[in-house]
Amino acid sequence: MNQKNKAVIWDLDGTLIDSAAYHWEAWQFVMAAENFSLSYDDYVADFGKRNAEILRGRLGENLPDETIHRISLAKEEKYRELVRIRGLELLPGAAFWLEKLKLESLLQALGTSAPRGNIDAVFAALDVERFFDAVMSSEEVERGKPFPDVFLAAAQKLKLDPADCIVVEDAPAGIQAARSAGMFAVGVRTTHPDLEADLVVDSLDLLPEDWIKMTKEKRNTKQTK
Repeated sequence: MNQKNKAVIWDLDGTLIDSAAYHWEAWQFVMAAENFSLSYDDYVADFGKRNAEILRGRLGENLPDETIHRISLAKEEKYRELVRIRGLELLPGAAFWLEKLKLESLLQALGTSAPRGNIDAVFAALDVERFFDAVMSSEEVERGKPFPDVFLAAAQKLKLDPADCIVVEDAPAGIQAARSAGMFAVGVRTTHPDLEADLVVDSLDLLPEDWIKMTKEKRNTKQTK
């Protein structure tokens, strides 16, 4: 099958890379400095969101922009330090599918709530930048997930209709963003065991061999109902 008119848009944290422990440690570090006790459940519930939304949810809707910038900068610097010192690993199946889809000439993009500095830290730690035909970070769009902006911008960079894009995500906010963008949503239950999507697997290495074809068939079935 000619894949040139199809694309997979990957989320990053929790979907392709195992970074949850680093983000958790970084958030604990900065929130302790603000005298705020952060529970792990609250941390997980915020997966996929941008820092401004996370911080206003935790510290109050009227939190000043300068405070958000200060805490966000400290958090991301701590995260990047941990990446540099300890390294990163791709989640099971990620390397296989990145390689396979590249060999099959399927366009691939990154659509993440992470800032560009975090993406660059990941690219420095792992040889994955070469797989992506487009990269969209949180700073490049007005609204973060669950709004569809980052995925729509990735499709625009790829010069594809949103309907020709498949999103792979691990968080409810990302699945909602994909659906709002009119894209097929594949959910990976690495961080949310009850995640719902158009196609769901527990990990990328459990994706069916013909999952790209399956997404096309499921979309066609939906459209004919």
